[in-house]
Amino acid sequence: MPDQVQQTEQYGVEHLAIIMDGNGRWAKTRGRPRSFGHRAGVEAVRRTVRNAPKLGVRHLTLYAFSSENWSRPADEISDLLGLLKFYVRSDLADLAAAGVCVRIIGSREGLKPDILNLINMAESKTAHNSKLYLNIAFNYGGRDEIVRAVQKVVDDPTGVVAKGGKLTVEDITAAMDTARGPDPDLVIRTSGEKRISNFLLWQIAYAELVFVECMWPDFDMEHLTAAFEEYRSRDRRYGGVVSAEGVAL
Repeated sequence: MPDQVQQTEQYGVEHLAIIMDGNGRWAKTRGRPRSFGHRAGVEAVRRTVRNAPKLGVRHLTLYAFSSENWSRPADEISDLLGLLKFYVRSDLADLAAAGVCVRIIGSREGLKPDILNLINMAESKTAHNSKLYLNIAFNYGGRDEIVRAVQKVVDDPTGVVAKGGKLTVEDITAAMDTARGPDPDLVIRTSGEKRISNFLLWQIAYAELVFVECMWPDFDMEHLTAAFEEYRSRDRRYGGVVSAEGVAL
């Protein structure tokens, strides 16, 4: 866990976001059902939660279950939800002891009471921690998040809209699910697919994107470090240009 490891080289990635893709294909190549791949993916989550802080990460956002995933076969949905419950229940004590603050982002509308209770338990038991902020995107969709954020601002009786003011980028940013942390510096997607898939659409406007070929269950420290090296090789200009001194203008 994060407080049990020494930090190694720092890359300037404060917030890392990952689209964990490839569990099903990983299982298929081994002649196993998709559920086998999802279970192996949980081990990759554990490795990443341990490894990311070694490279200086303070905020880690993992795309666990999208709002579109409800269209998958019922048995696969049941297995995914079962794995979420298993991970939280089996790892929560260790995460809390290691200083990890767990936050669940995404819509909670329509979720069953057992899932809501699990979310509330994970967040309440780790709320005081600050060594690593672990955001788990569950029932999450980037467009839905933007709509919910705008609606929150519009409905605020003491907010800018109610007072006749002009809506700003800052107003919406403050209403997003990730408002308590910085925007991602780096987004990694595994499995070789080169899509964002409705993930953190607002927050990754200036993030660097790295697509790696390995399937998520195989993702380890070597893959993570390689992605960070790729990140370090790039110039982050935020829409500007770089001066002769290497400063973004």
